[in-house]
Amino acid sequence: MAVSADVDTLLSGDLGSWLNDQVAVRAAAKDKAHWRWTISAAILLPLLAFLWFGPDWSTEAKIWLTAAPALMAAYWGYRPINEAKLSIKVGINAAIAQSLGLTYSHELEPGHEWDLARSFGLLPSHDRKSFEDEWSGILGGHDFRLYEAHLEEQRGSGKNRRWVTVFRGAIIRIASQRTFHGITLLQRAGRHKSFFGLGGKKDTVKLGGQHLQYVDMVSPQFEDAFDLYSTDQVEARWLAHPEYIERLVRLEESFDGKNVRTLFHRGELVIALESGNMFESGSINPADDHAKVRECNDQFAQLANLAAELDRERAER
Repeated sequence: MAVSADVDTLLSGDLGSWLNDQVAVRAAAKDKAHWRWTISAAILLPLLAFLWFGPDWSTEAKIWLTAAPALMAAYWGYRPINEAKLSIKVGINAAIAQSLGLTYSHELEPGHEWDLARSFGLLPSHDRKSFEDEWSGILGGHDFRLYEAHLEEQRGSGKNRRWVTVFRGAIIRIASQRTFHGITLLQRAGRHKSFFGLGGKKDTVKLGGQHLQYVDMVSPQFEDAFDLYSTDQVEARWLAHPEYIERLVRLEESFDGKNVRTLFHRGELVIALESGNMFESGSINPADDHAKVRECNDQFAQLANLAAELDRERAER
């Protein structure tokens, strides 16, 4: 099964016509942004000149009083461009999804795959979260959902307090062709170390209210790279066969990703992959449209195909 839209067909059809109509919209957005920046400069420059050459205030105060309005002006000016880019992105991604019989939405609410990913340690602890770019529907006969998550943790204190990204990437749920007897977790090695990290890997981990036992890998070549835990040792070894792990590695490599992890739970696979920000098909420059459509289509096709193959390989064995 291959999942990919024909980019040339898309651009010669309704999507191409719609993008042509957006040329004037994008030009208007750029004009509005430039007008806002001009107005901001006309107001701020005299005020900032007085600030720096007038009151005998500390340099720190002057920097703060300069940076705050400058950032506000930059944001105010860029907002029309950002809104136009988002509109283009949604239009392109929705067209790609429709051509594949799927649904795309920029905004979303996470479902039970999010709860499972958190409960079974597929995601790090965090203080703030956001989601975007949901693709859902039936993919190769499987119920399928994919979206991006951005998780941040607040670190430091006082003036050094800052938000740090601890996860940005894809969360995928795909229905399996079989119901699993146990719960199996496969992830990159080193996540569950024994006491003080002196004895290697933990023999047992408690996640999602379940006790998962460490399982020796079938293939020695992957034993140092991945850890396997399960409530069913026999099923876990069958699920994590070498071909399956090779596909996980390909999934990482295709998106310059890292730390791929997957959970087999009842009749579903849940996959988390740190992959950066994807599906950014919107551009303020119409000349970029063809390349952006192709890039987004290729990103989704690779991710969806590889995710679907993870289950297909097991069904054929």
